[in-house]
Amino acid sequence: MAQLAMMILLALFVVSTQVMAVTSGGSDVADVKPEWTAEGKKQAAHLATLSAKDEMVLIPAGPFLMGSNRLVDRNTYPAELPQRTVHLDAYEIDKYEVTAVQYLRYVLAKGLEPLVDWKWGGVFQETMAYHPVMHVSWYDADSYCKWAGKRLPTEAEWEKAARGEDGRIYPWGNQMAGLSRANFGRTGLSGPVRDRPERLLLYPPIISVDKYDNAVSPYGVFNLAGNVAEWVADWYDPTYFKQAPDRNPKGPDHGTSKGFRGGGWVDSTPSVRAAQRNGTEPHSKMNWLGFRCARDPIGERGQPAKAAPASAPAP
Repeated sequence: MAQLAMMILLALFVVSTQVMAVTSGGSDVADVKPEWTAEGKKQAAHLATLSAKDEMVLIPAGPFLMGSNRLVDRNTYPAELPQRTVHLDAYEIDKYEVTAVQYLRYVLAKGLEPLVDWKWGGVFQETMAYHPVMHVSWYDADSYCKWAGKRLPTEAEWEKAARGEDGRIYPWGNQMAGLSRANFGRTGLSGPVRDRPERLLLYPPIISVDKYDNAVSPYGVFNLAGNVAEWVADWYDPTYFKQAPDRNPKGPDHGTSKGFRGGGWVDSTPSVRAAQRNGTEPHSKMNWLGFRCARDPIGERGQPAKAAPASAPAP
């Protein structure tokens, strides 16, 4: 038994040294090229008919506090400074992270190959249908949003949706993050991978996108802390806030890394704060990184959409 455990750990080490990225940990499988099996594609076509969690929430036009204040948040990183008031036009954002079944519809419609984590057992499994999609590059996320008639949110749009107008540290307020509110700080050796630890390289302990209704943002948006981090539209520059405009900022004109927000299942408490910023190479495909989409508001029959009220100020 001990010899078998040692062999598994050795295999994990060999594989992980080939695929681990130099960001928050987790596997980068950008070079892995999975293919559909006949059984897998048949099952996928059936599961693509499952209902989609594609509701959107209107975020009203107006100002909000963007970035961090060290006097309020001791975990502030330099890239979050200075805190300032930013004005945004109204927009809509997905209430939930884009799910695997939503992305499956896109893959089948475009005739694409399956994602690498869909291959356990050779089929797309129903148990993952409402988990957030992962192992998608920034380009994949951007393409999906355009196909769906949407776009990736800007950093500013993502942050306002996550924390409202009052500069709160987390979507639910200023209380410390805990496992009753967010899926973070996990080793991965639990849930769907506890009996097969080698699977952690592909399928980590993520949860359905509609969990933690006690931890939604002031606008009712789910899982903006933990589960999977989320791509945003902007090029990432850690010094951008020093010269960013205070109205509808869209990030630098160019760069080498794309931004992501929210932290993932593997991250620590400081990384799941609403203001925390980071970036990585846009071709990266990680098992802790997904996305959600945004769009300009359209409402019903072309009329302005009705905004969800923000909650009471954070304690």
